[in-house]
Amino acid sequence: MPKFTFPFKDLNMSTQITIDLPDDAFSALRSRPEDFVKEMRLAAAVKWLELGLVSQSKAAELAGVSRKCFIQAPTRFRVSPFQETPEELCEAVNRA
Repeated sequence: MPKFTFPFKDLNMSTQITIDLPDDAFSALRSRPEDFVKEMRLAAAVKWLELGLVSQSKAAELAGVSRKCFIQAPTRFRVSPFQETPEELCEAVNRA
């Protein structure tokens, strides 16, 4: 079973996480291990954004892409790019 290390870099520290994956994990996405890692980081960041655990800016950082590039990612995963609920958006419009 292959092991892959995911480097996460912050301003003053770097943490690596090792994950054991089945041998056929890469064929699921028809990708090379390097691309699989990028896709996994992006998918995790989008999910954490969807759950409200991280901001869009932090999600982009965790995914290892610019915020400009990350803005398109939620739609690709069928996740709303808006962090507010429709009700919260209506309230904000009514307050403006």
